[in-house]
Amino acid sequence: MEQSTDLKNWRHGDPFSVLGVRPVRRGGQSGLLFRAYLPGAEKVEALLDDGRRLSLERSGFGSDFFEAFHLGSHDFSPYRLKVDFGRGRCSSFYDAYSFQPVLGELDLFLWNQGNHYRIYDKLGAHPMVRQGVKGVHFAVWAPSAVRVCLVGDRNFWDGRRLPMRPRGASGVWEIFAPHFRPGDLYKFEVVTASGELLIKADPMGFAMELRPKTASAVCDLDRYAWGDDQWLAARAGRDLLSSPMAVYEVHLGSWRRKPDGRWLSYREAADQLVPYLKDMGFNWLELMPLAEHPFDASWGYQVTGYYSVTSRFGGPDDFRRLVDRCHQAGIGVILDWVPAHFPRDAFALESFDGTHLYEHADPRQGAHSDWGTLVFNYGRNEVKNFLVANALFFVDRYHIDALRVDAVASMIYLDYSRQEGEWIPNRYGGRENLEALEMLKTLNTKLYELFPGAMTIAEESTAFPAVSRPVHLGGLGFMFKWNMGWMHDMLDFMSKDPIYRRYNMERLTFALLYAFHENFCLPLSHDEVVHGKKSLWDRMPGDYWQKCANLRLLLGYMYAEPGKKLLFMGGEFGQISEWDHSRALSWELLERPEHQGLQKFARDLNRLYVAQPALYELDHDWRGFEWIDFRDYDSTVISFVRRGRQEEVFFVFNFTPVVRENYRIGVSAPGFWRELLNSDSEVYGGSNVGLGGGRATEPIEAHGRPQSLNLTLPPLGFLALKR
Repeated sequence: MEQSTDLKNWRHGDPFSVLGVRPVRRGGQSGLLFRAYLPGAEKVEALLDDGRRLSLERSGFGSDFFEAFHLGSHDFSPYRLKVDFGRGRCSSFYDAYSFQPVLGELDLFLWNQGNHYRIYDKLGAHPMVRQGVKGVHFAVWAPSAVRVCLVGDRNFWDGRRLPMRPRGASGVWEIFAPHFRPGDLYKFEVVTASGELLIKADPMGFAMELRPKTASAVCDLDRYAWGDDQWLAARAGRDLLSSPMAVYEVHLGSWRRKPDGRWLSYREAADQLVPYLKDMGFNWLELMPLAEHPFDASWGYQVTGYYSVTSRFGGPDDFRRLVDRCHQAGIGVILDWVPAHFPRDAFALESFDGTHLYEHADPRQGAHSDWGTLVFNYGRNEVKNFLVANALFFVDRYHIDALRVDAVASMIYLDYSRQEGEWIPNRYGGRENLEALEMLKTLNTKLYELFPGAMTIAEESTAFPAVSRPVHLGGLGFMFKWNMGWMHDMLDFMSKDPIYRRYNMERLTFALLYAFHENFCLPLSHDEVVHGKKSLWDRMPGDYWQKCANLRLLLGYMYAEPGKKLLFMGGEFGQISEWDHSRALSWELLERPEHQGLQKFARDLNRLYVAQPALYELDHDWRGFEWIDFRDYDSTVISFVRRGRQEEVFFVFNFTPVVRENYRIGVSAPGFWRELLNSDSEVYGGSNVGLGGGRATEPIEAHGRPQSLNLTLPPLGFLALKR
């Protein structure tokens, strides 16, 4: 029996049980009852598909309810309501409560089990044709809500007009809204068990308004015509471990800006950034987080719309064009992804249905004090599914090639940045977050299974074992791991006055003790040029000339060592000031010859790297590296060999401003050794000390080798040599 109190106050938790049309018996007769809830209506008719018109009269449940009893049975299709709101305001639309459910039982079962890896095709907002009618299907997970309503532009943001259908114990609510279209703004009105009313953006919405507005927007992701088929086909067969990776990390809002200070759009970035990458020789682009976020100064690391690319630079198809252009130019795309935490904004995930749904209730598990954010409850099936599917979503629907997973250490350690008593041990008494580890393993396993050639990269700052080893061998399954230890040691060494470097040579060599324990990427990222750390340029000691030479040394050493390469924007031409997200890089520096030379050096370094298999083929194999001499402390000179499967390149680095004449190194074979690159070349702004093209060997033993080269080492410079 219908609950008259709920209907009078319109608090009913299952609107499809009282609205729409259903068989009933009245006065001993069988028939169909049509009922609609239409605040403000004066006259209502139901227009059936066979041409009949039924007049709906006001119901006894309240002045906004209209109903009609129709004798007999009828196999009806969705019908329209013709509504007169008075004062000449009439409207005709399909009744949302005349449509059957969209989600199947299998979808709901897999979601609750945490195994629906394409849940983004089901939850959220999806334009579709349902029972012959165009509209948008909306679905959201809110298991503890007593009522969920769709609100938006199309229904005057009135939560009484489109309450959604609960799908039993699944916790999912859905409705097909025939009068919604792509571009419409919407949210969910959630009534909690305590009676509180929350207005929430869609956790799986594909687009959002430009901040500070927070509504989700209906978006059709099936319209874009991709042109990167060849890239994707080649990607599936690529051996990433033995391929060159020169990554350029970009914050899209501050790489360049328009003359009036406005951001470049995704499309404008495609027209400017892609040719720049191609010219500079970078073959990978890493984009700092582009999921929707309300606060510019978070750089995208406090996400409120996990399935929405930020509207700051355009819409989803605009972003796709940027990715497409990269692929057509032979450039892979890495997207920074943030599953470690989320902000406390009231319109987003926090207390989504009045309970701690996505986060833990206990702050010892569910709060990041450092960042003022909340931690995902990785042990909840649906939350794990939400995150894993989100990663797959960007690879699937945006053709992203790789995800750089942010703050992995904060995910895998329960005591991360916590004092004693501020965290809860796992079930074995340990500090590892077992549920987070399982989520990461699942993510990596499914990614490689479903999208061959795609990959993940961990920003993991501890010595947690086997981060970049396969899951079936006991690892976490990432393809690469950022080598944070190398980065800290290298920057510490290079920031020292050259007179003191001889006492700190272990900073250069220590990373090679563990270089092959993981598949490493060597990062000089955005985190190293902000918050008072100074720019790479400003960290270098000495006068203007020496800073430039030292920066060439730093970049050259990174490219020479084993591991993939990552450089944050501006480092390639010597950005002097710290990075500021609110303004563009100092491109005007390129009017100075020193910065022009540094940019040309970075360009040639990339080209050398890609052209020499010895620099990447055995990146993650000890056979790809051999020291020549790392004990020449007095001269502060380091030399080593990089090997590929068939070729080798010798490097000699001089970390002092002193020219080293008659410096002898042993080599592997007699003959003429060509100077592939001299960082001190005058075209880079150097003093042009070097070999003048190359040098022939002499039968003089050095470093345990019967043949050697007599070199002149440039000040604060290096030579790359090949037989």
